[in-house]
Amino acid sequence: MIDLVHAQKVFKEYLKSYDEESGDIKLKIVHTYGIMEKSEYIGKKLNLNEGQIELAKLIALLHDIGRFEQRKSLKEFEDFKGLDHAEYGLQVLFKDGWIRKFIEDDKYDDIICKAIENHNKYQIQEGLTKEELLQAKIIRDADKLDNFRVKDTEKFENMFHYNPETIEYETISPIVYKTFMGCKQIDVKERKTQVDIWISYLAFIFDINFDASLQYIVENNYINRLIDRVEYKNEDTKIKMEEIRNCANVYVKERLKLDERKEY
Repeated sequence: MIDLVHAQKVFKEYLKSYDEESGDIKLKIVHTYGIMEKSEYIGKKLNLNEGQIELAKLIALLHDIGRFEQRKSLKEFEDFKGLDHAEYGLQVLFKDGWIRKFIEDDKYDDIICKAIENHNKYQIQEGLTKEELLQAKIIRDADKLDNFRVKDTEKFENMFHYNPETIEYETISPIVYKTFMGCKQIDVKERKTQVDIWISYLAFIFDINFDASLQYIVENNYINRLIDRVEYKNEDTKIKMEEIRNCANVYVKERLKLDERKEY
């Protein structure tokens, strides 16, 4: 049995060693609860049973537990700079023993482990069981959906140290533009400018697993809202962002059109 009320109490206990009022830490806490909501939303859209949905919400609660130490140690949230938050989260949960504080039953351990391990990777590893793959897909989609909310509403200074005054004048790296226009995810190591990073979030649409998730993005107009949040004062960037807007909206429209009869 999964007791989500108890699990959330343990989560609050874990957070006591961090400054919960710090802008970026608070962002991650709100983000965690936001992903729980999105996981439930996806689970219901997929007509999953109550147990599967509860497990998805527990995974959402736990998936970013490594983020807090990452921020405390590195002063930022960049995995490729020394501390992979998914891997550290698994250490906290399974090596340091926090998992048994969140849930006594160990029958879900493999699913929880694989879902968290794969939630921040470029793509899901092969060889997962049916339930491991399902939960990995749910957490990846839910994470992206709430990331769109964060990028739409959060202060720039709380998001990876963006400087709104300089991002407006930046250019797009050729490889980032080419990758996006090819309807592919953007490798974090290819990002050179703040506007590259911004575009990489838009590229999340190319790694969405479920139509319900894409429909959620459409209903909230996130593609246009994120693009319009920045005033692009570099003329070349301004032109390319409109091309990116068109590419993204066409991609989503065509995929939903092609998959409208698909059943999961």
